[in-house]
Amino acid sequence: MHTNWSSSSPCFFLSARLAIFATMARLMILSHLVVLTFLLFESPGNAATCTDCFIQSRAAHYPNSDDNGTDTGSCGYGTFGATINNGHVSAASDLYRNGVGCGACYQVRCTNSYYCTDKGVTIVITDSGSSDQTDFILSRRAFGRMAQNADAGASLLARGIVDIEYRRVPCSYPNKNIAIKIDENSNNPHYLAFVIWYQGGNKDITAVQLCETQNYVCKLLDRTYGAVWATVSPPKGPLSVRMLLSDENGDETWLAPVNDIPENWKPGDIYDSGVQVIA
Repeated sequence: MHTNWSSSSPCFFLSARLAIFATMARLMILSHLVVLTFLLFESPGNAATCTDCFIQSRAAHYPNSDDNGTDTGSCGYGTFGATINNGHVSAASDLYRNGVGCGACYQVRCTNSYYCTDKGVTIVITDSGSSDQTDFILSRRAFGRMAQNADAGASLLARGIVDIEYRRVPCSYPNKNIAIKIDENSNNPHYLAFVIWYQGGNKDITAVQLCETQNYVCKLLDRTYGAVWATVSPPKGPLSVRMLLSDENGDETWLAPVNDIPENWKPGDIYDSGVQVIA
C-alpha cells in the first residue's frame, strides 16, 4: 500500500530533518578529511623537513693513495682532520656552509644494491670541495666502507663517483669530551686562535665567546675560517669558552665548558673542556 505524506504531516517534517542531519554529517566528515589531508601534506613536519629522511646525491673520493682524509682541509683541523673518526671523513660543497658545517656527521650510503650495504658509513666533514655535482668527496677509507666487502669496495673506488643518499646524524665520540686546540699562529697575550675538536651531537656551533673567569667579561670571537675561532687582544687571566649551539629548527643554547683555558696557554696546547654534547 502506498503512503502519501503531505508536506504538512509530522512524518514529512521528520523525514526532512533526518535528511538535513545526514547531509550535515556527510559535510562534517568531508571537512575533517580535507583538514587531515592538509596537515599530512602541508605541515612543517612533512617529508621535506624530515630529519630522518635520506637525500639523493652523488659522492666522489679523494684522488690519492692515502686511505685517510687530508691534513690540509679547509676546516683547519690539520692532521687531526685526516684521522678523526678512524679516517672516515669527507669534504663537502654546500654542506660546508662557510665553515659552519665543519665537524658535522652524516650517514652516507651508496645506492647500488649489488655493491653497497644498507648501513653505509658515518663521516665527519673536515674539508670543503666538490667534484662533478657531488655533495661529498670522501676519504678512500670511507668510500670503500660503503661496500659489502673488499672486492666490492675496490669496484666502487674504480668507479670514482657513485650515486648515494645521505642524512645528518649525531656525532659520537665515546670517552671523549669537547677539546680546544690552540692554533700554532697564536701569540700570548696578543692573539688567540683555536679550533674545537670532538663536538658530539648534531648541532652547529654558530658563535663563540671568550670570557674572563674572574669578572666574566666576555668577548665575541671571529670565525676566521672553517672551525677556527680567533681574536686579537684576548681577555686576561684564565679564560672560559662559551659556545652557541644551534639546531636545524633555529633553537639556540649556550654551552659553557667546566674547564678553563689557563692564563699561560701556548700554541699547540690541547685542553679538555670537561663537557660533551650528546644530541
